[in-house]
Amino acid sequence: MTEDSTAAATATTAIETEEQDTTTTPLAAAPSELRIEHEQRQQKQREEIHALNKETLHHLLYQMVLIRRFEEKAAEAYTLGKIGGFCHLYIGQEAVAVGSISALRPDDYVITSYRDHGHAIAKGIPADEVMAELYGRAGGCSAGKGGSMHLFDRDVNYLGGHGIVGGQIPLGTGVAFASKYQGTDRATLCYFGEAAVNQGAFHESLNMAQLWKLPCVYICENNQYGMGTSLQRAMSLQNVSEKACAYDVASEFVDGMDVLAVRAATERAVARARQESLPTLLEIRTYRFMGHSMSDPGNYRTRSEIEKFQERDPIKLFRENLKTQNMLTDEENASIEARVKDEVERSAQFADSSPEPAPEELFAHVYANPIVNSEQ
Repeated sequence: MTEDSTAAATATTAIETEEQDTTTTPLAAAPSELRIEHEQRQQKQREEIHALNKETLHHLLYQMVLIRRFEEKAAEAYTLGKIGGFCHLYIGQEAVAVGSISALRPDDYVITSYRDHGHAIAKGIPADEVMAELYGRAGGCSAGKGGSMHLFDRDVNYLGGHGIVGGQIPLGTGVAFASKYQGTDRATLCYFGEAAVNQGAFHESLNMAQLWKLPCVYICENNQYGMGTSLQRAMSLQNVSEKACAYDVASEFVDGMDVLAVRAATERAVARARQESLPTLLEIRTYRFMGHSMSDPGNYRTRSEIEKFQERDPIKLFRENLKTQNMLTDEENASIEARVKDEVERSAQFADSSPEPAPEELFAHVYANPIVNSEQ
């Protein structure tokens, strides 16, 4: 699938008419205001591009394109019945994972929710192991037993993939506590959606992190919908970053469609975690182009709303600005696309050829000291 075909596919999942009242949707702003905001974003990114070297810029673009193409391939495999269960795609949100994780060291920790494919790839789990996990195969990063929502890889300090809304937030807090207790300067990035902010675990964790001075960066990926419910219908205070003031936690609102803005904000938060052992709340406003999951028809969004955000696609924005600033040629862009295509195709082939988990694996990693039947 191409970006254009993805746009067409997502548009068809949205409601086909404009009968829905959009006055309470996140896109209530007039088209002229959105165009002005879009141009301001582009200009800001053009200015920031020259602060990084060409190799870093190309790597950021490569990772975002890789996640986009990987997710398109996953959608195709799901449609063919090769992936079962739940499958939540990250299309549209690539700048968040790529920008934020690019600000980390390899020994830093990442923990996230069930929309976890993009974070896993950005943290360094090979695409073939992620795809095999989606297939439920033994070659997957969780040995085929975790599936889409429970990716995990200790080797790269990627701690999941958690299916319980908000359940990973106190776990991330605990990881940050362990880093401080051990006397390291490791930072922990803890991701969650805006719907998790209404969970008590979020508030308890921020309170504890500030009281105990923990090096945790809480990242709210605000894609503006909790499943099919707009945040304006579910949240009394819709500016998530403002909630940090209740716990005296540093906070920042970030444009999640700009990979460089995300990277810069995360660098500031990580520096605070390392140097002062203090937490930060980042509200990164983004938008998912697909439904909540593969089973979501998306009838709660209008077609025009999706198209407005697709005009602000983080990959297109970054690619165009790289070109205008003479940091990316057509040949280099084609090379990136070709490398991504090869990697995604290899991941699908690896998943197809990987065996099913052995039956005895059913009880592996369940008990530290399993009971052995002495009669056998």
